[in-house]
Amino acid sequence: MTIETRNGSWGTRARGIGLAAVRGLALTLVTLPGALLGFTLGLLSIALVPVGIGVFTTPWVLTGVRAFADWRRVLAVEWCGVRIPSAYRPVPENAHAWTRTYVMLRDPATWRDLAWLQVDMTAGFVTALLPAVFVLYPLEGLAVAAGLWRPLTELGGGYWYGFVHVTDQASALAAGALGVVLLSLAPLAPRLLTVHFRLTRAVLGAGQGELAERVRVLTETRRDAVDTSAAELRRIERDLHDGAQARLVAMGMDLGTIEMLLDKDPAQAKRLLAQARQSSADALTELRDLVRGIHPPVLAERGLGDAVRALALRLPVATEVTVELEGRPDAPVESAAYFAVSEVLTNAVKHSGADRIWIDLHQTEGMLRISVTDNGRGGALITAGSGLAGVERRLGTFDGVLAVGSPPGGPTMVTMEIPCA
Repeated sequence: MTIETRNGSWGTRARGIGLAAVRGLALTLVTLPGALLGFTLGLLSIALVPVGIGVFTTPWVLTGVRAFADWRRVLAVEWCGVRIPSAYRPVPENAHAWTRTYVMLRDPATWRDLAWLQVDMTAGFVTALLPAVFVLYPLEGLAVAAGLWRPLTELGGGYWYGFVHVTDQASALAAGALGVVLLSLAPLAPRLLTVHFRLTRAVLGAGQGELAERVRVLTETRRDAVDTSAAELRRIERDLHDGAQARLVAMGMDLGTIEMLLDKDPAQAKRLLAQARQSSADALTELRDLVRGIHPPVLAERGLGDAVRALALRLPVATEVTVELEGRPDAPVESAAYFAVSEVLTNAVKHSGADRIWIDLHQTEGMLRISVTDNGRGGALITAGSGLAGVERRLGTFDGVLAVGSPPGGPTMVTMEIPCA
């Protein structure tokens, strides 16, 4: 059992080393040309802003640079578990080119991207190449020692393997020895790949600019939270004034009339009593709906999963709910997630034309992830004044994010993530 375990461990390590070498080689094939192209086009486009041409090219070039950096962020997490924060300021989609260029050039993250491209084409290229060198280059040395030196030296002038000049079998064996030494460094390949991504994080990641951006985002989300709370209070006041309060006032007037009619017209008094009873029932129903809108009892008693299932049962569209939650998040997070799902479902029912909806809730790595998918016509956008924009503001209060994938013709998938650790 011990021998099998050790063999399995060595096999796992060998696969990890080989995988790091292949990934490092793939990165080198993309890093140098991609970084060089992005940096050159970025500088050229920014330099042409004063003459007007760069105003139209800069947003496109910098968007490509950001996509390149975001792709590297994804690889850093998937390959080495290195998380690199991204904090780009939002760029207006339908704004004039001048506005987009101005917003992007004022974003500190833009200049960090350009600085990272310089590092990526130099030190980043070397740290990505070394894992492949330590694994693949020694194989060449061993092949040279095994006899490959003969056809190579026949080309004239001998053959250089590293710093060893191979001209005969003795020097070929020296090249093989150098290959063995380099192969002994192969276990460092996964760590070197991690170093590459940590170097990327050191340039793209948190710094003073990131801290300032974080303060800006928190300021905006706090303002949105205050505005949302004020709007919610006004809604509650309006619903109470126009709904339950009006019914209670009418019921009080009916009771006064009944008091006067008890002796004069008992039949009319009886009819007014039935009307007052119905008014009290309607007022009670409105109050219950209002309370449910503030904080649904099922959410407080049963948790987010059952509350979303209850939402789904009330929909006129066939809905499938999948819940995989490790526990209950904090009450504010539960409430924000519930009302976000409720708003997304309302939009799907009203505007998508879907006949089926899928809801998935799961919790992993301290994040609450919710996806709502429908088979409707698609075309959903996060625009100012839309329900999705309101959901985005609500989630932003909790550092949550909202992503919408809705190509024309559908399907539409709305994904929400809220930190809940």
